[in-house]
Amino acid sequence: MFLIVLLGLAVLLLILSTNRLNLHPFLALLFVAIAYGLLAGMPLDRVVTSVTEGFGSTAGHIGILIVAGTIIGTFLERSGGAFILAEKIIRLIGERRVPLGMGLIGWLTAIPVFADSGFVILAPLNRALSKRAKVTLAATAIALCLGLMATHTLVPPTPGPVAAAAILEADLGLVILIGIPVSLFTALVGWFWATRVAARVRIDPISDLTDEDVTEKLRQAPPALVAVVPILVPILLIVLRSVAQFPTNPLGTGLLRQLVAFIGDPTIALLLGVLLALFLPRKLTTEMLSIKGWVGQGMVNAATIILITSAGGSFGKVLQGSGIGEVIGDRLADAQLGIWLPFLLAAALKTAQGSSTVAIITTSSLLSPLLIPLGFGDPAARAFVVLAIGAGSMVASHVNDSYFWVVTQMSDMDVTTGYKLHTLGSAVIGTATGVLIWVVSFFAF
Repeated sequence: MFLIVLLGLAVLLLILSTNRLNLHPFLALLFVAIAYGLLAGMPLDRVVTSVTEGFGSTAGHIGILIVAGTIIGTFLERSGGAFILAEKIIRLIGERRVPLGMGLIGWLTAIPVFADSGFVILAPLNRALSKRAKVTLAATAIALCLGLMATHTLVPPTPGPVAAAAILEADLGLVILIGIPVSLFTALVGWFWATRVAARVRIDPISDLTDEDVTEKLRQAPPALVAVVPILVPILLIVLRSVAQFPTNPLGTGLLRQLVAFIGDPTIALLLGVLLALFLPRKLTTEMLSIKGWVGQGMVNAATIILITSAGGSFGKVLQGSGIGEVIGDRLADAQLGIWLPFLLAAALKTAQGSSTVAIITTSSLLSPLLIPLGFGDPAARAFVVLAIGAGSMVASHVNDSYFWVVTQMSDMDVTTGYKLHTLGSAVIGTATGVLIWVVSFFAF
């Protein structure tokens, strides 16, 4: 019972230090991990070993993935690739369906690009298209932000789901394979919320982006087919690798299977995506590849994510070493929360401290030693736990979340409107996704 109380205090301290004291999550996770290990009675040398091994193991699993995914996102942003994809989708579905189009654009963009960055990238286009279609900015902005949130929390190579899969030892390809349709459902729920609730709030889509500006941006952007290749190819290769490793051996057991296993390894697949991203600029220069160029900027953006994620790995390793997994597993097994346990933990952490990525990493670290005692040991169950954590990490975005301020400030919403449309919207899509995962899990494992 002492370990359970200590764990609750550790989580509370983590929330308070990051939310109230504004301590960087990297330091908060490490300090809390060390304090927990000492108070749990672990030998001093074992505390140190757990912290360093947990950090190194996690960085080794996801470091290259996060760097590669961030570089792809940077090239997609800087080249105008995200812009051309948005324009093509709008043309396909029609300008009168701008909310649906922006939701789908956000859903696609946030696979390699952080939700905050994706909204900033697409906000000018969103205003211009809303103005052209004569619809309220509230509807299109909410559809866009919830679409971005869907894949940001559910589909690798976004760092949160990648980290969760690594910490929980889930098959990344399986997470992608299940996460894509689940996240599409999430984005459609977000679109429904935007058109049924947000559309009732009138916000004039005043835009500084003229039709001539749109034309110029589209002229400089790569073709849509080229822009989408660095996103889709790594995903397809990772999924193909998972298919090849099915027990039925659909690709045989020879050279073809080995080749697919190699190029479909997440590290190799995303590095291939980086090479494909080099074709996005109209003219690739050595400056873009330099430390201060696009590649360097992507690596700088990735560094903080890797540090926080690896610190979460340290926390998880200390938890494993303390024996808390067996203690909680014995008690929660009788509670029969099932797949709702990871959802509720992630939702509590997200609402308390604001960051979906931190909520995903922390929840994954907490659950890592509990998966087998709770009956989530097989590959399908682990993948569903990753998705349940992602669903919980959407609930709910409010004033302690930087994304809340990005969306409201760039969409001319006051705080009250932001709570009504954005915060409630994130709670709705997260809960709806949790229900879907719960229902489907009955048939999956």
